[in-house]
Amino acid sequence: MEKTTAELTVEYIKEHPHIKHCLQKGILNYSSLSRLIAKDLGIEKSSSKEAILVASRRFQEKLRSESFSETKVRQVLERSELEIRNKIAVLILKKPVDVVKLTGFEKDIRQEGGLLFSLDGSDHLTLISQERNLERIAKAFPALKHHRGLALVTLKSPAEIESTPGVVSFLTALFAENGVNIIEFLSCWRDTLFVIEAKHVAKAHGFLNPS
Repeated sequence: MEKTTAELTVEYIKEHPHIKHCLQKGILNYSSLSRLIAKDLGIEKSSSKEAILVASRRFQEKLRSESFSETKVRQVLERSELEIRNKIAVLILKKPVDVVKLTGFEKDIRQEGGLLFSLDGSDHLTLISQERNLERIAKAFPALKHHRGLALVTLKSPAEIESTPGVVSFLTALFAENGVNIIEFLSCWRDTLFVIEAKHVAKAHGFLNPS
């Protein structure tokens, strides 16, 4: 079934987070937004353009009624602690991987005061550790590829993060808006971790800890 102009409009807004954010805040000119959407969707009919405008207004009302509250998100982040570790490396391994051997490596590294995180994907395993561990891990587990010169940015938040919608989306939008690519992402209850290029650390510190 062919999608209606209203459905296409909502899809377009959802696919452009910055537009969605401004729409939710009520700081967009609806006529300008309608012309932009019509142009990008190749819509020429004046009746369809009017439908875009109406759909945008209705979607804004829906956004404002959603449970997401930027104020609540900011309150959680204001109470969060920022920790940054440099000289981080990421290794991509092809499965299967010797789990017993990997567990032994993790135990040894942690006893030395180091870190080793593993992200289990469908076909590959991602390891995050300090650069000083890169060589010995690569010898034991041949990597498809690896990255070095990275940093691990950790936000330690209060327990309220678990019941506050929109925290992760707010954070990832901050990285995107500031041109900082997230190499890897993981979380553990109150801790939210981002792996980024070390050259972006100062920038990330600025927008994550503006005070």
